[in-house]
Amino acid sequence: MKISVLSSNNPKAKKLATDVEGYLGNVPIEEAELIVACGGDGFMLHTLHNFNSKRLPVYGVNAGTIGFLLNNANDLENICQKIKIAKPTLLYALRAEVTDIFGQKFNVQAFNEISLTRSSAQTAKLSLRLNEKVRLHSLVGDGLIVATPAGSTAYNLSAGGQILPLESGLIALTPICPFRPRHWKGALVPNTSVLEVEVATPETRPVKLTADQKLINKVQEVRITLDTSTPYTILFDQNHDLEERILHEQFLEH
Repeated sequence: MKISVLSSNNPKAKKLATDVEGYLGNVPIEEAELIVACGGDGFMLHTLHNFNSKRLPVYGVNAGTIGFLLNNANDLENICQKIKIAKPTLLYALRAEVTDIFGQKFNVQAFNEISLTRSSAQTAKLSLRLNEKVRLHSLVGDGLIVATPAGSTAYNLSAGGQILPLESGLIALTPICPFRPRHWKGALVPNTSVLEVEVATPETRPVKLTADQKLINKVQEVRITLDTSTPYTILFDQNHDLEERILHEQFLEH
């Protein structure tokens, strides 16, 4: 199998990539049948967004800190066999059609979450429409997170959102420091839902949108869906796949 080995600019990741190349070889990305990404979770997302137009399977090797989307760097001498028996996991991306206050339109995607957050001293005011029906006329606070199951253990969890099993078929909507409605804790909605968010008075209460590593300022409105037509494949070591990691997070005792 032709493998392209990529790494972040971190010196530890570069050294790891050199070691991996010694066992697997390395071909240009245009010739590859599989990608090995050496770095942290951020680099894995960067790889999926920027180097994977061919939808190649990606096997990540952790050279960062948490490495939730990656495999550990132990036992590299057996990495060829580990890849052969690795468990594939399909990831689906959230897609957002964004319009800013100038009428400019953007199309972005996110594997973890899309967040809308205030970018001034004033709270954001958002209205939420789900499948063409208004569900919240006015969410007042620091913003909103829309998270996939893969991203539900990250920013979403820190904001008080629910962890979602990988095969749950759900998307998490989680408010960030809500002031009104004061007791709204968010919602879990089917991943077939269409969410439309409109920003009230965006000129005086500006809101920015972050989709993984992409940032758009001065958002007016956004339409968010889950794209199930083009899955991305990430490979995980046996007995330590993403589904198991997400399940494990729900039973942590500390």
